[in-house]
Amino acid sequence: MEFSKLIEVRQSCRKFSAEKVENEDILACLEAFRLSPSACNAQPYHISVCTGEKAAAVSECVNSMGMNPFAKNVPCFFVIREDSYSAAAALGGLIKGQDYRSIDIGIAAAHLVLCAADRGLNTCILGWFDEKKLKKLLGTSDRIRLVIALGRAAEGYPIRPKVRKSIKQISDFDNGK
Repeated sequence: MEFSKLIEVRQSCRKFSAEKVENEDILACLEAFRLSPSACNAQPYHISVCTGEKAAAVSECVNSMGMNPFAKNVPCFFVIREDSYSAAAALGGLIKGQDYRSIDIGIAAAHLVLCAADRGLNTCILGWFDEKKLKKLLGTSDRIRLVIALGRAAEGYPIRPKVRKSIKQISDFDNGK
């Protein structure tokens, strides 16, 4: 799909069908995640793919206090957690006073969701979840940063028009002046 069309159709889906996601599609999304750039190529993250019963358990972890009620139908979740830095990235982060892991995770997540959209799948990036329950479910003590719901939109779910700030509101473009 042409990139301009891809960024137009990719949106946060909040009404999924329960249709299973094919392994081929999951692997393509993982490859896009893997190939994304990161500071010093450190790739300071780990991603868990949760389907079937584990997806149902993740759904319970992201559906709390009235948030993310749509998650009960999601057939696949990616749970992204922070991993350790390479020595070069850690040193660079220390010198610059910047923890690049969150940035790297955001970049990798963007690659994953765009790959999914290119394959006709829908996603929703979730930051609201019960981290303690997710850690227990996955058997990890690592910091969990994002959960991405993956599947097909329910029949009739519309592609919504994008409502965004104007370029002038988000940028300074002096056009060489």
